Amino acid sequence: MRRPGRRTAGARAPLLLTVPALLAVAFLMLPLVGILVRTSWGELGDHLTAEATTEALRLSLLVSLWALGLSLLLGVPLAWLLARVPFPGKASLRSLVLLPMVLPPTVGGVALLLAFGRRGLLGPWLEDTFGVTLPFHTSGAVLAATFVAMPFLVISLEGALGGLRPRYEETAASLGASPVRVFLTVTLPMVAPGLIAGAALTWARALGEFGATITFAGNLPGTTQTLPLQVYLLLQDSPEAATSVSLLLLAIAMIVLIALRGRWTGTPGDHRDPVRRSVPDRSDGTDEATDAYGAGNGANGHGAGATEETPRTPKTPAPSEPWPLHADVTGFTQLTLDAPGSTTIAVVGPNGAGKTTLLRALLGLTPRAHAALRLGDSDVTALPPHRRGVAWVPQDGALFPHLSALANTAYGLRAQGVPRAEARREAQGWLDRLGVGHLAHRKPAQLSGGQAQRVALARALAARPRLLLLDEPLAALDQTTRARVRHTLRGHLADFGGVCLIVTHDPVEAVSLADRVLVLEDGRVLQDEPPAEVTRHPRSPWVARMLGRNAWPGTATADGLALEGGGHLVVAEPLPAGTDALAVIAPEAVSVHRERPTGSPRNVWPGTVREITSGGSRLRLLITSAEAPDLVAEITPGAAAELGIADGSTVWTSVKATEATVVPL
Repeated sequence: MRRPGRRTAGARAPLLLTVPALLAVAFLMLPLVGILVRTSWGELGDHLTAEATTEALRLSLLVSLWALGLSLLLGVPLAWLLARVPFPGKASLRSLVLLPMVLPPTVGGVALLLAFGRRGLLGPWLEDTFGVTLPFHTSGAVLAATFVAMPFLVISLEGALGGLRPRYEETAASLGASPVRVFLTVTLPMVAPGLIAGAALTWARALGEFGATITFAGNLPGTTQTLPLQVYLLLQDSPEAATSVSLLLLAIAMIVLIALRGRWTGTPGDHRDPVRRSVPDRSDGTDEATDAYGAGNGANGHGAGATEETPRTPKTPAPSEPWPLHADVTGFTQLTLDAPGSTTIAVVGPNGAGKTTLLRALLGLTPRAHAALRLGDSDVTALPPHRRGVAWVPQDGALFPHLSALANTAYGLRAQGVPRAEARREAQGWLDRLGVGHLAHRKPAQLSGGQAQRVALARALAARPRLLLLDEPLAALDQTTRARVRHTLRGHLADFGGVCLIVTHDPVEAVSLADRVLVLEDGRVLQDEPPAEVTRHPRSPWVARMLGRNAWPGTATADGLALEGGGHLVVAEPLPAGTDALAVIAPEAVSVHRERPTGSPRNVWPGTVREITSGGSRLRLLITSAEAPDLVAEITPGAAAELGIADGSTVWTSVKATEATVVPL
């Protein structure tokens, strides 16, 4: 395998580009080499320990640290505003933030003088009201350094925030965390690399500020004379000392850049989903089996060699207080939803049907739809997301990567004011119930997909929600893992007192987990019935196909259905003529022949086998025909061998009129 970063054949740069690039490197390096060559190394110590130099260094550190503090205080909220809030004039505001980076520093100093000087816009008011005079004062040097340095922090942090998916913050809000708590406990820790990089660049830029400082604050020894200004004075009287001090500033700048190692672009580390980078699920299910029985890495989850612990039998929680649901949703998704407590509703439909919009409307997180929501006796319509009591589990779980599984699970309880010890004890109980208690101290990146999904479910259930929203919670898992997690989830939903909505594309999930199936299409309800009824009589072509049936829309006739794609289907129980309807035919009801069949079938079409796939102990054939829509048939491997069926085979298909179910649309 080729090692990353190694040059491969054909990767050599053309000479036309290489020569200018090398000239650019030389152009940038020669001035730095000049400092190194001209430095009086024997007198370096004396130059750097001179009283004037040490005083200037002390003042530079004081000014740069104050500038960094002001930049953090003002720049962090500004970066968040630019990254998270849409508003008119946002591009202009960003340009204003960038302006000090491209503005000549002396012009910046003049601007500061005209704004805060004794004859400036605010200077007289500051002096008369507070007795504050900024020019020719250390505070003026701090202001000048902040003006030119803060944009580095804002731009770096804005880039980090822009790379952070809002789903983490939205999930934290659904667990009951206020916006300030979300910002402090989720947002900032996750963008820490970008924040640190921006802070380091801001401090380094403030330390090296010259033009704005000398123009606005002057060059007063001990008051505003920082190291760059000291270099300027030393050049006139002692060039050797100026070179030595310049070397010091150069060394500081290089240390900062080397420490950042290219992270000043604002990327907050690796934003790939931590679950996607985690331990992969084992297709044979052994990983999940280990989880379920508490074996593997032992109770402390510290990896190989840890002592295995006999698993505890988790206590089943008592059923929680029932919370019936009533919701009137308007906007893109329009429906009225009523459900008693302890009801699980599967929400299905094609992509773009409005499923996720429905969940986000119930959370209060989208302008595309609005939900008038009542949970029990409480109307939560006007409440912000963190006060609704609606917990959300996104498809990827959105576990906070900087917290352990235990801290993740306790997050909602802590946000609701539960004492730390009690929250961690209750969180551990939920992890035990879902079979991942022995992984409590692991970070999300150390969990497999199934483990992470169960931690996400434990976190949501531990937050004591009144409404639970699951957005394809098992979609990322392999079949074996999915079956195990589904079994675990079914048991806990039975004890959940609120209503649970599960968005899914899996018919097994819909049938095994849900009391009702809500079918959406284009934001409207097509069907809202028990799973058995939806399975027998699906009213959506998409749902019929999801269930593995053939679904043919058309218009009812006296004896059957005129199909949209052409052709005619005879049925045993036709609908009134002119009714828009859907014919549903099970694949196993389709007979396949090599010759035209004789006898009772009312529906017979010639066709060609275009695809053969294996479905357990049977084969599924996709058959196309000029006289009917595409048709899926199921036959046994033995029948396929007897008929000599292969891709491209010419066949005849037949469907009895009694095997076709027609439902109105």
